[in-house]
Amino acid sequence: MAIIQAKNVSIRYITGDFKDIGVKEYLMRRLTGRYQIKEFWADKDITFSLERGDMLGIVGSNGAGKSTLLKAISGIMVPTKGHIEVHGSIAALLELSSGFDADLTVRENTYLRGALLGYTRKFMNEKYEEIIQFAELHDFQDRPFKQLSSGMKSRLAFSIACLVNPDILILDEVLSVGDGAFKIKSGEKMKEILDSGVTGILVSHSLGQVRDLCNKVLWLDHGRQMAFGSTADVCDRYEAFLLRR
Repeated sequence: MAIIQAKNVSIRYITGDFKDIGVKEYLMRRLTGRYQIKEFWADKDITFSLERGDMLGIVGSNGAGKSTLLKAISGIMVPTKGHIEVHGSIAALLELSSGFDADLTVRENTYLRGALLGYTRKFMNEKYEEIIQFAELHDFQDRPFKQLSSGMKSRLAFSIACLVNPDILILDEVLSVGDGAFKIKSGEKMKEILDSGVTGILVSHSLGQVRDLCNKVLWLDHGRQMAFGSTADVCDRYEAFLLRR
């Protein structure tokens, strides 16, 4: 049985000019049929499946629909059409600052993020030291989160997501943030996680990273599915496409 199954997934955004015109003008335009809305399909008819232990790389230029698709897989958004089936617990790093409170300390934020991922305080007590050591933040545990550099924030977010034993790990451009040493360490950790049978999804603009870590690749372009298949085949086609542009 597939651990993630997406079938004909389409996600639509609807926008209007309500904020610009105010309530009174909005009501008048609605009554007279002059209120305009616009439809934008961020993703259109996306279909793929992943088995336990698969690592999917999602590639495409900015605006391709990658992050929107991740939000649907994570349960943050509901597809407008089609459906997604997910079997197992998910740890998702979609935005480095999400799930953190700028005024709380690193220690407090670690427990807060763990709670948001559905883990008990007892479990987080057991994992806390390991998370802090991996993130290399031992001397910053009682500092407010807002005082951390972006690299430190990314290390903490990555450490929490990777060390809480999820069934599915979703990373959106996280491995590209941080210094060179931590990139190597996080890449090695990802390989260790995948060897344990965790299913992963990685959005990255680094084809080298995708080739190194992923066994399947999904290529999106302006919300359309261009290809889904083996890493070598899809990455070769995507690189050829980039060279022709």
